[in-house]
Amino acid sequence: MRLDKFLKVSRLIKRRTVANEACDAEKILVNGRVQRASYEVKAADIIEINIGKPLKVRVKDIKEFTKKEDASELYEVI
Repeated sequence: MRLDKFLKVSRLIKRRTVANEACDAEKILVNGRVQRASYEVKAADIIEINIGKPLKVRVKDIKEFTKKEDASELYEVI
């Protein structure tokens, strides 16, 4: 799954366009490296989001769709 889509599906970022812009602005790091929105997210990747309050998460699962209540099950905060 693309990085921008994962950020939206997991509700770490509310809209995919915002996730895309954050990637373009180099505010999203995966495993310590700046990545483009087209990066393919894999389980166990560590994503750092540097928008406002920094957030660091580990990807636990990848799903195309998820309910709002279950979104937090896709990652764990480090």
